[in-house]
Amino acid sequence: MTQEQQREKMIIKASWVGIITNFMLAGFKAFIGIASHSIAITTDAINNVSDAASSVITIAGTKLAGKESDRKHPFGYGRIEYITATVISLLVLYAGIKAVSESIEKIINPVAPEYNPVSLVIILGAVLAKIILGKYVTGVGKKAKSDALVNSGKDALMDSAISSTTLVAAVIYIKTGISLEAWLGAIIGLVIVKAGYSMLAETMSKILGERADVELARNIKAAVKKHPEVINTYDLILHDYGPDSHTGSIHIEISDSMTASEIDKLSRRIMIDVYREYKVALTAIGVYSQNTTDPEAMADREKVRKIVLAVPHVLQMHGFYIDRENKEMRFDIVVSFDSENRRATYNEAMDRVIAEYKGYKIQGAMDMDYSELN
Repeated sequence: MTQEQQREKMIIKASWVGIITNFMLAGFKAFIGIASHSIAITTDAINNVSDAASSVITIAGTKLAGKESDRKHPFGYGRIEYITATVISLLVLYAGIKAVSESIEKIINPVAPEYNPVSLVIILGAVLAKIILGKYVTGVGKKAKSDALVNSGKDALMDSAISSTTLVAAVIYIKTGISLEAWLGAIIGLVIVKAGYSMLAETMSKILGERADVELARNIKAAVKKHPEVINTYDLILHDYGPDSHTGSIHIEISDSMTASEIDKLSRRIMIDVYREYKVALTAIGVYSQNTTDPEAMADREKVRKIVLAVPHVLQMHGFYIDRENKEMRFDIVVSFDSENRRATYNEAMDRVIAEYKGYKIQGAMDMDYSELN
């Protein structure tokens, strides 16, 4: 069984556990809520049904995401998992809004609840069941790197807290005769809405395209630098096509004395090593050549580096090469996103270099922090 198949099996198994548990809890809570005229418990039951639906969507999304790439989608279907996580977030939002609206109606037209010891024991059992389910599903979701499953697990843990407050409200009513049902239902609904919004924002951020995972970026660069021909690495860009599915590109700095054949062999070794170790397909490896025939080039490199790094918000200078015979110089400047005007920062750095190297044709590219720079 492949790693992808094992991951799919883990997600589906956890989802089925969630479906069965949530439908059982929904049935118990619906019966108790209707019998006791408790809007909070009935609302909680509806939330359990939405949780079960979330698990069904997770299974469907995982199956679809595992489809082989084809002509229309050459990078595969892994991003479907982000779409299913979005759908789950919307379901949670809907459940919260529905809970708030029904609770407001009960505040306006109150109905006195009727509790009994059996119903309270069942609610307590539901709380414990949700805690166990939430921890289990969240743990599997993190291990399998499934956002949809992690969202379902968080939702289950939140449900356990909600059910606990429902239990407290029931005890208060039995002891004092004060009914907090409708108000508690409204609070529960608002908590659900907030959680749904947070889940949706997190998932949409991934769909839009987030910065590469810092640890993964550093590991890939370290793996590339293990090759003795590589002097340094820059500009690692990773594209996320679903959990554990990345393509990317990187720039390597090598000696200007290497032949095309040597560069080709090196590039292929790097691609194979990175994919074997991190399952990241480097679709392009750009080359920066470092002066090895000009003994003064390193001094110029250091001089230019100090000039540009003296400008606030300039993080790095790389890809430096100088051709004295033709009076040409090229390099890249990495400008921080903290700069209020990145273009102005870049222009200031370039102006300082131009002032120092009059008569040179200077090509300075404005670069950005794609991976692990601060």
